[in-house]
Amino acid sequence: MSVLRDDIERLQRRYDDGLSAAEIGTDELDLLDEFLDALEAGEIRAAEKRDGEWVANGWVKQGILLNFGLRNIETHVHGGVEYHDVLPLRDTADLPERGTRNTPNGTVVRRGAYVGGDAILMSPAFVNIGAHVGDGTLVDSCDTVGSAAQIGDNVKLGANTLIGGVLEPVEAAPVVVEDGVSLGAGCRVTSGFVVGEGSIVGENTLLTPRIPVYDLVGEEIIYGELPPERRAFSRFVESSVSEHDLFDGGAYKPAVVATDVEAETLEATEREAALRDN
Repeated sequence: MSVLRDDIERLQRRYDDGLSAAEIGTDELDLLDEFLDALEAGEIRAAEKRDGEWVANGWVKQGILLNFGLRNIETHVHGGVEYHDVLPLRDTADLPERGTRNTPNGTVVRRGAYVGGDAILMSPAFVNIGAHVGDGTLVDSCDTVGSAAQIGDNVKLGANTLIGGVLEPVEAAPVVVEDGVSLGAGCRVTSGFVVGEGSIVGENTLLTPRIPVYDLVGEEIIYGELPPERRAFSRFVESSVSEHDLFDGGAYKPAVVATDVEAETLEATEREAALRDN
């Protein structure tokens, strides 16, 4: 991968110097395709965990952006429908041999996305370029997995869940949902937020670095992450404008409360997993 990285970084320098889509040839396009193949194979990722912290691979995010900057919009056909994009959709012929299912009429996996084995993609769902969806993970109906988002193994994304994409700046870590996490229906995870391993998040919870997490286990207020093995849910706390005349009875702002994962919560999750396997 060091050769691929060197080639992408050289191409980035040429792009910064003014190289355009009209000027590139087959060598450059072959490199861009090789890069996308490596993403789809899981050989490279937009972010990795190093010394306990998630760190963006800037050169990988550069490669993703180059695939937009150095390609022209083309007309593609999928399911008999024409669409117009710089990239085709991902070829999903490799999924069944690894035990992964995707349902028809709306499951969209964009070129450059990795999908692991024994995963389930329910329609309609969208997995964007650079996203990494781990083994045994469920992407439920009406879910969006944004560009470069990192989803771990055995994760459950409840229906109508949004995992935000983070491509720029390239040094910014994308949204991360670690192994064994369960997100309830309607959750939103954005702006590089990290959901810790084994956590269970209640439905319609918004996780973003701008909203505080009141961690009752560690007895601290944290931003940008939910520690591992937490049960989290939305609550509202008093706002700084609560005494304003316009707010009869006080004004409140959203917050997230995190407690220990309870045994009965884990048992319910295990029952749901058993039902999913049938």
